[in-house]
Amino acid sequence: MTEIDKQDERISSIFGGEIPNVAEESLATYLAYLKEPLELPCELTGIEDFDWEEYYVLGPGDQKEYERLKKTRPSYTDKYDLLSLADKVDGWVGILVNVKRVSDKKKFTLPLAELEATDERSKNYQLLDDYSVWFVNNR
Repeated sequence: MTEIDKQDERISSIFGGEIPNVAEESLATYLAYLKEPLELPCELTGIEDFDWEEYYVLGPGDQKEYERLKKTRPSYTDKYDLLSLADKVDGWVGILVNVKRVSDKKKFTLPLAELEATDERSKNYQLLDDYSVWFVNNR
């Protein structure tokens, strides 16, 4: 069995056998599921640049301005402590999580699908990777 097959099997078991498209109901099911096995504390970081960063990372944005904005905005390069899963889901961005930036203790609410656990050997890494893959591939 390939790694993709194993991942599909883990994801489908959350929903009782089928892998549904992303919708408020399936997001609520996934949120309820994650509350059980997700272990806190958990350190997270961004998978890729956040929407606001694209202009600076991939586009013509000024690097000095980017560094200034990163002091008040969350960046995919930051490390965060996962504080909690938000109680509601958003059909557009999915499950939201409350995090605290390690460097300055600033708190943010971010889409879980844009984050990954920093410890690749942890159970959380696989749980969050499965969620991100499902969310991105079933929209």
